[in-house]
Amino acid sequence: MNYHFNQKNHDIKYFNCSSNNNRKGNCTQTHYIRVDFLEQVVLQEIRRLTKFATQYEKQFAEAIIKNSKISFEKDKHSKRKELNSLLARDKDLDNIFNRMYEDNISGKIDDDRFAKMSKIYTDEQKEIAEKVKNLQAELEKEDEKTMTADTFISTVRKYTRAKKLTREMLNELIDEIKINHAEKIISGETVQIITIYWNCVGTIEIPDLPKIPDVDVTVNTRKGVNVKYAPKLSA
Repeated sequence: MNYHFNQKNHDIKYFNCSSNNNRKGNCTQTHYIRVDFLEQVVLQEIRRLTKFATQYEKQFAEAIIKNSKISFEKDKHSKRKELNSLLARDKDLDNIFNRMYEDNISGKIDDDRFAKMSKIYTDEQKEIAEKVKNLQAELEKEDEKTMTADTFISTVRKYTRAKKLTREMLNELIDEIKINHAEKIISGETVQIITIYWNCVGTIEIPDLPKIPDVDVTVNTRKGVNVKYAPKLSA
């Protein structure tokens, strides 16, 4: 997403979808979100997370162990799938090159054409080899990246009394934030789904328990429409 500010009122800062904004992508929605709205949502969710960690430590540890395992398995599966795809393409290129060589020997492909095509496929194989090397290295390190419940709890506890967002806080706790386009629901309210992916854990479903604050964030957008935050926990 791209960062902008309102030309008439520089106090209004916002993000919108880069694929939609440059008109070259395939996204048909802006995913517009005010910075102040997003900051309020993220800060409140961090406060809920710290309350969950400190007030219900056992349940929190169980949730972290479960989610970290799921998150790592998804990541490894994705990397293995990409690796297998690259290796298959590399094998295909070997076969293509062999056929081209035979066609060149038989005269079906002249030397100039053979040289040009050889360079294209050789360059592609070099790129594949580099990607394969990096993926294999990442897969070897997957087990070393596992975050224990105690480690994440201690990180979360650092921000128990957080009153504002900081770069350090975001880097230590959050891996990714996905913004959906604001939609009007049956009740007539306009809601915007925001999904927070925590570092090494993914999404966490924070249960509705006493001592854990509710999240109630609403902002008046540039169109004069009140937009309300709604969490989404599924990936």
